[in-house]
Amino acid sequence: MMRKRIFEIIDIEDEERKKNSYYDEFMTVCIILSLVPLCFKETNLAFVWIERVTTGIFVLDYILRWGTADLKFPGNKVWAYIRYPFTPFAVVDLLSILPSLSVLGPGFKMFRLFRLGKAFRALRLLRYSKSFELIARAVKREREALGAVCVLAGGYILLSALIVFQVEPNSFDSFFDAVYWAVVTLTTVGYGDLYPVSDIGRVVGMISSFVGIAIVALPTGIITAGYMHELSKARVENEND
Repeated sequence: MMRKRIFEIIDIEDEERKKNSYYDEFMTVCIILSLVPLCFKETNLAFVWIERVTTGIFVLDYILRWGTADLKFPGNKVWAYIRYPFTPFAVVDLLSILPSLSVLGPGFKMFRLFRLGKAFRALRLLRYSKSFELIARAVKREREALGAVCVLAGGYILLSALIVFQVEPNSFDSFFDAVYWAVVTLTTVGYGDLYPVSDIGRVVGMISSFVGIAIVALPTGIITAGYMHELSKARVENEND
């Protein structure tokens, strides 16, 4: 009974369960607080305690979620406990905790990479975001259309890279440079570190820029349409409840 009660508080998404709502709000505050020290180069006693307390809360939250994994994934209990650490949010949780448990000192160059891992704490907010849940459902619903757009974009990137690599042999040292240029051009970013100098190469660049606008707009429209559908669906479900 105790494990089921804990599971209902930390994991069941039900707006009518006030305890679950309070827990989500509490964890959101903890996540935001844990990010505050990352915004400063210097540290102080307050930041140290924020780090210790929030890390302890995250560890406890991870243990509780892992300990109730069989309730989240009904069926084989052993498999549920094995499966949970490899779920997306469990991986994010672990990546946000491990840097704080590292015994490496600040003198190690790799320490910054471990510290960078703490930024994954921001992703924990997605667990408590209803909007993200709707977007995830919209992406899942439109995955075939999005997949087709990704294939189209990938194919055009390789094609334009191959063309510009052939007409601009002096501007690109390798095919990877051409692919990098094609991606930057297709997304209309245009860093300017690599660019064609011949007339044919510039024509390819202009065409790639125009095509890029269309390709970037396609997934945006697909996701927006899917999101609006899921939002309308959620409103109808709420009204029926």
